[in-house]
Amino acid sequence: MTRLHFPNFLRLGLLLGALLLWFTPAPEGLTAEAWQLFVLFLAAIVAIIANLLPILTAAIAALALSILTGLLTPAEAYSGFSKSFILLIVVAFLVARGVVKSGLGKRVALLIIRRFGSSTLGLGYSMVATDLLIAPAFPSNTARSGVLFPIVQSLAHDSGSKVADGTRRKMGSFLMMNSMAGISISSALWFTAMAANPVGAGIAKEMGVAIDFGSWFLAAAVPSLAAFVLIPYLLYRLFPPERKETPEAPRLADAELKRMGPVHRNEWITGVTFVAMVVLWALSGVLGLDKTAVALAGLAVLMVTHVFTVDDMRDQGEALGVFIWFAALYTLSTYLNLFGFMNYLGEGIASQLTGLSWPLVYVLLVGLYVLIHYLFVSQ
Repeated sequence: MTRLHFPNFLRLGLLLGALLLWFTPAPEGLTAEAWQLFVLFLAAIVAIIANLLPILTAAIAALALSILTGLLTPAEAYSGFSKSFILLIVVAFLVARGVVKSGLGKRVALLIIRRFGSSTLGLGYSMVATDLLIAPAFPSNTARSGVLFPIVQSLAHDSGSKVADGTRRKMGSFLMMNSMAGISISSALWFTAMAANPVGAGIAKEMGVAIDFGSWFLAAAVPSLAAFVLIPYLLYRLFPPERKETPEAPRLADAELKRMGPVHRNEWITGVTFVAMVVLWALSGVLGLDKTAVALAGLAVLMVTHVFTVDDMRDQGEALGVFIWFAALYTLSTYLNLFGFMNYLGEGIASQLTGLSWPLVYVLLVGLYVLIHYLFVSQ
C-alpha cells in the first residue's frame, strides 16, 4: 500500500476547505465577489504560512485563479505590476546587494564598533547606529540582516558567547535581541528602509494623502530617534548580558579594517551613489523627481562602473521573485479593499471595540496589528 505523504494530505485539506468556503454564501454585508476573493487570498496565505507552497507559487496560483474564475479582469489582475513603488523595492533590493558586495556596509559597521564598541552596551548602540545609517538604501530588513547578523554573531562568538554551549546569555542574546529591535527602529525611521513603507504610502496616496521621503522622515524622526536612545538601554537593563565590557571588540574591528585595507574604488562609488540617492529621494517632492527613477539611476551607475554587474543581476533571481509575488499579493489585497472586504472587516472590529477605554483599545489594536501582520504575511 502506498503511504500518504503528509504535506500532500495537508494540501488536499487546504484545497477542500477552500472549495467549501468558496461555495458558502457570503456573510451579510459582503458581495459574493468580495467573499470569494477573500477565500482565494486566504487560501494562498494559509498555504504560505503552513509552508505548503512557496510564496511565489501561492501568489501566482492565486492571481491566475482570480482571472480564470472571473473575479478580476486581466487588466485589474496585472495592475500591481505597473506600480512604481513595487519596482522601487526591487531596484533598491539590487542596489542593496551592491552595498553588500562592495564591502561598504561591513566597513561602516566596523568603524562604528572600533569607536564605540568597548562595552556590551556600546556594541548594542553601535549595531543599531549602523543599521540606521545603511537602512535608507536597504528596502528589506532581511537584506540588512544579511550585513548585520554575521557581525553580531562574530562579536558574540569571539567573546565566548554561543548558543550551543549554553553561554548565550553572556552577551550574544542581548546583542541579537538588540539588533532585532534596531531593525524595527530603522524600518520606521526611513521611507525606503522597509518594503511596507512605500506600499503604505501608495495606499495612502490613493486615499488622497501624499507621503514622500522627506515628510516621512519628519514624522518619524522624533519617535524613532527616541527609541534609538531608549531601547538598547532598556534591553540592557531588562535582558542584561553577563559580560559588560568588551575591550577586545575595537581591536578585532581595527584588525579587520586593516585586513580590508583602505577604502577602495567600489566602496567610494557605492558610498557616493548611496548618498546621492538618499539626497534625491529626500528632495524628490521639491524637485519633482520620481523616486523609482532615482533608484534606477543609482543602479545604472553601479552597473556602468561594474560595482554591480549583469552576472550579479543573474544571481539575484530572488529580486524577480519578490517583484512577482509582491505585485500579485498587493493586487489581491487592493481589490479586497475595493470590493469592500477591508471596510467590512474594519467596521466589524470597530463595533466590538466601541465603548471600551482607550488604553484597552490601544492594546487590542496593537495585538490585532500583530495578528493581521502574520495572517497577511506582508505589513
